Formats: sequence, structure tokens, C-alpha cells
Amino acid sequence: MSEEKNKNDVLTLADELRWEIGEDFHDSLAESIYSDASKIAAVSVIYDDKKPKFDFDRTIDRIVTSRWLGFPIMFLILSVVFWITIEGSNIPSQFLASILVDTVHPALKSFADSINTPWWLSGILIDGAYLAVAWVIAVMLPPMMIFFPLFSLLEDFGYLPRVAFNMDNLYRRVGAHGKQALTMSMGFGCNAAGVVASRIIDSPRERLIAIITNNFSLCNGRWPTQILIATIFIGSTAPAHLAGIVSAGAVVGIALLGIFFSLVVSWFLSRTVLKGEASTFSLELPPYRPPRILRTLYTSIIDRTIFVLWRAVVFAFPAGIVIWLVANIHFGDTTIAELFINWANPLGFLIGLNGVILLAYIIAIPANEIVIPTILMLTVLVVGISEVGGGNGVMFELDSIEATSAILHAGGWTMLTGVSLMLFSLLHNPCSTTIYTIYKETGSIKWTLVSTFLPIIMGIAVCFTVAQIWKIFI
Repeated sequence: MSEEKNKNDVLTLADELRWEIGEDFHDSLAESIYSDASKIAAVSVIYDDKKPKFDFDRTIDRIVTSRWLGFPIMFLILSVVFWITIEGSNIPSQFLASILVDTVHPALKSFADSINTPWWLSGILIDGAYLAVAWVIAVMLPPMMIFFPLFSLLEDFGYLPRVAFNMDNLYRRVGAHGKQALTMSMGFGCNAAGVVASRIIDSPRERLIAIITNNFSLCNGRWPTQILIATIFIGSTAPAHLAGIVSAGAVVGIALLGIFFSLVVSWFLSRTVLKGEASTFSLELPPYRPPRILRTLYTSIIDRTIFVLWRAVVFAFPAGIVIWLVANIHFGDTTIAELFINWANPLGFLIGLNGVILLAYIIAIPANEIVIPTILMLTVLVVGISEVGGGNGVMFELDSIEATSAILHAGGWTMLTGVSLMLFSLLHNPCSTTIYTIYKETGSIKWTLVSTFLPIIMGIAVCFTVAQIWKIFI
């Protein structure tokens, strides 16, 4: 009896709702569903006997995500971004260097002398700490202020999800995540930023793979080294009218080699210590839209550029002190720097490098931007070249590539040294800013150490192999 009563109550309630909403409620609901389905079909279904309507997003996607054009267009766009970054940052970097290094540094030295500051204190604070910070700001700030906004504009426009779409199959085959392509691209601006960008990957295992392999992206601190060495040692082997193209090709080749190593290491990790299947993910391609330029500039400069630069400056300050100390503390008639270089030369020669390069990369861990100034200072110190630079422990660069080449050749550099340095610049430990960021993101000392020492081991192995092959065939 109660069941019959409940049934009658439900029917009565349905009749009341039908009366309130209207008899045609179900008809209008069905019409709404069919209308929405028709709109979706109009933009997603192609009929043989009906010419599809023009769709801007779909037309672009047919090109930028196609099997044959997707990758060339992707490399072309990224190459243009790199070219604009490198070319556009030259003048601002020189301007900042002229102010911070050529003007402010001598003024600080004069002021220190005027108040009778001890020479060693002036050397530590001004020639060491200040110069390291000045070089980091001059070399690091302009490229980041160009690269990060350009990268953010591509993201805002809607192109970066297409990059992940193109690379997804490749990264999935090596057991990684398609979004790792985006973290790698961000790493070309700064590896610390690339590590932070790995947060977009949901899987902890695949996020860790992306973090460990991000160092294989050439950050903006390593581009100047690559370009200078390629110009001196590789571009010089080509005819003058082709030297620039050959040098650029060598640098691009190193960048592509870094992508290759990231895939190889991702494959190795996903089948050993980070074993697991690549996760599937639903990638929604957002519509293309005009970039919001002001918001993009604010986000890029405040959230990325200033954040990364501040961390680099904090680590560069003590590095400058160490650089000055090793070049000025003597044991007998020999400085600590010279003692280490003489001890490390046999190992350096074995892998195609030298003791100067090894020491420069050890004391320049806080920032790759000071590698070349440190190498030049140490080379002048060891070779005993006078009237070049500002003295022991004072980092410097030269305006002329020819003058830089002369110093390096005076230090015994050869083509093998140049090639090995380009490879080692790609395959060495992350800078201290990136190491600290890796620890903050992973919360693990173990994975931070793996991320730090794995590239070094690979760099030594690759350079050793190249050096042995070079000695046999060349």
C-alpha cells in the first residue's frame, strides 16, 4: 500500500513540475541538445559533399601540427627566438658591462684607495665579489628580459601546447611526458626556470625525469661560451663569407645534441631507477588568441627574470671571493690557482681540455656567465701575459674576438680544446641556482645529487671518447 502511495506522490509531483515548466520542456531540452551537437559537428566533421566552413584555428593547426611541417616549423620558431635573444642582448649586455665593469669598478677601486682600504679587502670585495655580480648581471639580465617575454608570448598566443602535442609521441616512446618538451624549451632561457616549469607535469615520476634532464638545455649563461668558442675555433676553418653560418650551425648542433641526450637519459631513467610506463594525458589545444603584452611583460620580468637573477647574484657573490682568493693566495711563489691547474692538467689533457678550464668550471659553479672571464683571467695568470686584464683575480673580457683568440692560443688551446669545451659546456653540472631549485622542487638530496653529477659523468665520458678518436684520426 505504501509503495502505491509513493508512486502516486511521484506522479503527482511530476505533473506539478510539468505544469510549472511547461509541456514543451522535454521538447526544448531535446532541441537544445541537438542544436549544440549541430554546432560541434559543423566545426569538427567534414562531409564529402559539403565544403567545410573556414576555421582559423583548425587551418593553423593543420600546418603547425602536421607530420611533415610540425617539427621544421617548431625548430624554426625556436631558432628565431634564440636568434632574437642573442642578437638583441648584445648591445644591452655591452652597455651594462661598460657601466658596471668599465665605469663603476674603477670608481669603486679609486674610492677604496682614497679611504686607505687594505689591498686584500679591496681585492676580495671589489675585484672578486663585485666583479662576479657585475658580470652575472651584464651577461644574464638582457637575454632573460628578451627570451622570457618571447616565450611567454608564444604561450599566451597558444602555440606552446602545439609544441607539446608534436613532441608527445617522441617523449612517450622514451617513457617521459609530452609536456617535458615545454620544460626543455623553458630551460633554454634558464635551467632553474625549466625546473620550476616541470610543475605542469602531474606524474611525480615523469616530473622527476624532466627535472633531471633539464640541464641538457643550453641556458642563456652557456650561449656566450658556445658562440665565442665556435667563432674562434670552428668558424675560422671556413671561408670568411661562410664563417658566421658555420659557427651558428655548430652552436645549433650542440643544442640539438642536448635534446638528443635528454631523450637518451629519459629512456635510461624510465627503464631503471624511475621505471614505469609513460602516462597518458588529455591535451586540450586552446584557441589562438592575441597575446596580452603588458601582462606578459609583467609576468616575465617579475616572476621569472628578477626571481632567477636574484638567486644567481646571491650565489655569484661568494664565487667572486673564491676566484680572487685562489688567484692571490701563494704557497711559496705559486698561487693556489696555479698549483691546481698544474695538478689538473694531465686529467684535462686526457679529456681534451686543460687545468684552466677545469678550475674555471669548479669556481664558476654559481653562474655559467663568469666562465669565460674566469678562463681569460686564469690563462693570463698561468701564461704570464702582461698588460692584459686588471691583475690576479680580476675577471675580464675583451672586445675583440681576435685578441681573445690570441690569449687562448697562447694558453695552448687547439681545435680539440675548443670542441671539447663546447661539449663540456653542454654536459657539466648545473649552476648553483639550478641545483638549489632542484632541491626545493624535489625535496630530496639524493635526486639533487643525481641531477648534479650525472651530467658531469656524461661530460667526462663524452669528452674522453672524442679526445681519443681525435688523436687517432686527426
